[in-house]
Amino acid sequence: MTRLKSEPLHVRQLALGPMKNFVYLLGDPASDEVAVVDPAWDAAAIREAAAADGKRLSAIIVSHHHGDHVNGVEPLLAELDLPVYVQQSEHAFSEAVRFGDAVRQVKPGEVIRVGGLELELIHTPGHTPGSQCVHARGALFSGDTVFVNACGRCDFKGGDAEAMHHSLHRVLGALDDQTRLYPGHDYGDVQVSSLGRERAQNPYFQLKALPDFVAHRMRPRG
Repeated sequence: MTRLKSEPLHVRQLALGPMKNFVYLLGDPASDEVAVVDPAWDAAAIREAAAADGKRLSAIIVSHHHGDHVNGVEPLLAELDLPVYVQQSEHAFSEAVRFGDAVRQVKPGEVIRVGGLELELIHTPGHTPGSQCVHARGALFSGDTVFVNACGRCDFKGGDAEAMHHSLHRVLGALDDQTRLYPGHDYGDVQVSSLGRERAQNPYFQLKALPDFVAHRMRPRG
């Protein structure tokens, strides 16, 4: 794999809510615009964080439909006129991400622009049919697809362990080891990892054979 050339990226990681969620603000440092990824739990805190950074919210990106990732969308839309980018498979699957005229359904791999920053929306099904990660300037915002030393559950409605295996090993396998990983929850020993670190120690990256992966991911939870 080609080693990444480091590029500047404005990132604010917010720990919000009772489920150890991470909400992210990201944008080009030279622009006054930021997108918010998975706004949840405290819309006021999200707006205040953007203002403290001298930024304005100009877009919402939803990684998937679960309530702990989207329950801040409607409060933000009540105050701000923002597009909400949802993977088209997730929009078709769940009523929870149908936010009226604000929704912009995106195709796998579609690139959107926020200020001077291009954001690639990578379709990574497995946790849900339309789960997506955000990729920009050597950073991956992974929602519930990849955590530190773990990956998203596949036993909820719409979950698919075989699709998760493909998302981890094939889709995200195309990204460089140096890619910084910003997970959707604070479940690990660090808050920011890298794909190289996860490939070296995350058990779900170690389980390369599909039957082994599925058996481990779908084993009964104690």
